[in-house]
Amino acid sequence: MNNNDIFKKLRVALMLRDDQIEDILKLVDFRMSKGEIGNFFRNADHPKFVECGDQVLRNFLNGLVIHLRGTKENPKNPMEVIAVHKSERRPKEEFREKKIEKREKTVAPKKKFAPKKTVKKIEIVEKVHYKNGKKSKD
Repeated sequence: MNNNDIFKKLRVALMLRDDQIEDILKLVDFRMSKGEIGNFFRNADHPKFVECGDQVLRNFLNGLVIHLRGTKENPKNPMEVIAVHKSERRPKEEFREKKIEKREKTVAPKKKFAPKKTVKKIEIVEKVHYKNGKKSKD
């Protein structure tokens, strides 16, 4: 497991966006653009993939401690900070409601069909007995 994997897992677990990661890195005076941060999260085969160095991960972790716990002068409760991150994300129910609204707009009204008439089947061919070289019990 390399630094990129650790960085990705922290990002997902704490529900952080690139701009929030950028702000966390600024807490420890480590400046990085969103584009540079996004390159860490790319697939390893991608041409713009960048290996996350120890210095970047170290500064992110130090900034994360300050972001979650606060400073000695201004302490924070980490669970409250994480709750703020969760509230910034849209819940899944909103996505579902929007999908349902889109479906309702695009669905055409159903046509009513007349019930099927039952037709009696007429046997055209009689039952055939095949003799495949086997002796029948008849």
